[in-house]
Amino acid sequence: MPSDHERDYEVGYGKPPRHSRFKTGQSGNPRGRAPGAKNLRTLLSEALNECVIVTENGGRRKVTKREAIIKQLVNQSATADWRAIKILLDLIREIEGQSEPASPETSAFSEADEKVLEQLRARFQKGEK
Repeated sequence: MPSDHERDYEVGYGKPPRHSRFKTGQSGNPRGRAPGAKNLRTLLSEALNECVIVTENGGRRKVTKREAIIKQLVNQSATADWRAIKILLDLIREIEGQSEPASPETSAFSEADEKVLEQLRARFQKGEK
């Protein structure tokens, strides 16, 4: 192995000795993620953005699968399908929760909540004596 003064290049952080460097064209992670491989979120998003032809009011038009799914969910909910209603309400609750920060007025306790809290306080105070 040559000593430091016999090298014609610098060795240090980010500059390994030539004998231990990757050969030209050799990957540092040969069994890593394949180029072009997509994760689940990308695959799902692409599938939901594909277009399908739907018939509405006697006419045909192209909509995304995402839009078709939401329309079907809303229509099922309108026919009193309880599972569809629950899914729709959960979805609405999640969307509304993300879009607006909680305001102090909405997070305040109602009159009924205050009564329940007062009863709980009274119970705990009785237990301390």
